[in-house]
Amino acid sequence: MNAINPLKISLLTLTSVFALLLTINPTSAFAADKPEAVALKATAEAQSTVSPQALYDEVWGIIAGKFVDESKNGQDWRIWQHRYDNLMKTPEDAYVCIETMLASLDDRYTRFLTPEEFKEERDSIKAVLFGIGIQIGVKENKLVVIAPIEDTPAARAGLKSNDEIISIDGHSAQGMSVKDGASYIKGEKGTSVKLLIKREGKEIPFVVVRDEIKLKSVSTKPPFEKTVIPSTLGYIKLSSFISNSAGREFVEALNKMPEKSGYIIDLRSNPGGLLENATSIADLFLKEGGIVSTVDRYGYKIVTEAASPVITDKPLVVLIDDGSASASEILSGALKDHARATLVGRKSFGKGLVQEINGTAGNTGLHVTTQKYLTPNDIDINKKGIDPDVMVKVTEADLKAGKDLQLEKAVEILTKKP
Repeated sequence: MNAINPLKISLLTLTSVFALLLTINPTSAFAADKPEAVALKATAEAQSTVSPQALYDEVWGIIAGKFVDESKNGQDWRIWQHRYDNLMKTPEDAYVCIETMLASLDDRYTRFLTPEEFKEERDSIKAVLFGIGIQIGVKENKLVVIAPIEDTPAARAGLKSNDEIISIDGHSAQGMSVKDGASYIKGEKGTSVKLLIKREGKEIPFVVVRDEIKLKSVSTKPPFEKTVIPSTLGYIKLSSFISNSAGREFVEALNKMPEKSGYIIDLRSNPGGLLENATSIADLFLKEGGIVSTVDRYGYKIVTEAASPVITDKPLVVLIDDGSASASEILSGALKDHARATLVGRKSFGKGLVQEINGTAGNTGLHVTTQKYLTPNDIDINKKGIDPDVMVKVTEADLKAGKDLQLEKAVEILTKKP
């Protein structure tokens, strides 16, 4: 492995959801230290005593000036400017009117964030949350544990994947949404939460003390213990690009794997995150050429190119699936178009749009789709996805048996003698 270029380390250190590909508007709630690397800093909390009308007008203006489709989904955007004048009495009224207005754009990625949602997003970017360290979801109308995060109170308490949550602090979880479940589970450091868990037909009580959860973007442990990765190969699971520590974690993981004959980068179920994270990591492996192009509403195209010496020239396999979206597709698309890596797995999600994060009045936020992106070969993958070089399907039976056929195929490719 080559020594890491000091400039590249700096870039990754300074670089700042789901299925999101985000950039930060430096003139809004956040400021960038340098134009080439986004470091999120809240310059000041927006005043909470803003009028509902002022908030609505602000959002209307941002869409008018920045939304990627200049036609605003084929409508005259002016029809929304005064539609709710004198009808909004509370911030909640403004939220409903804003969401109705945004729905007319027919863009699932342009969305308004309440103060709670905006704070949670900023915490995610800073890679620090407070809670017990657990991912939850709804499965067959039941609130379940998707997975405890490694080295967190939830993991140490013994919570496991597929545990059904019966109640949270005495509140029945029957019919509870993920959002509501998360709001009950999260809390201040040092406080506890009582969970009643159903596992293999038995109800088990847990009392878990909340703590600061440092979100990790990178893991070097394969998802199933049965999968054996030869010591000659390096494996890195990148779960998200949202944290501004993602690039640093990735480099640190590579530095702990010197002299490997090849590397596996696992982007499966990685919903994306910040644009700069994807381009910085791609730049680690590309000697020259474009990484990604962004195209705005006027057709203006900007190409981001590889700029630094590579960190390694050893063979790469990238694992993708239908949960690999946005920033994951920028990284995998760049490595595929340059023939730098073999892609293994299933077709990716297909999100080729870029959102800008705007801080708006009252501690709220707004994601606005401002650009589309193209791979180095000028391929638009939006709603199409990226096809792997080697398709490997995984069945439910494989998962239950702990078989990772896609990872096994990656190992086979990298260990196959020429």
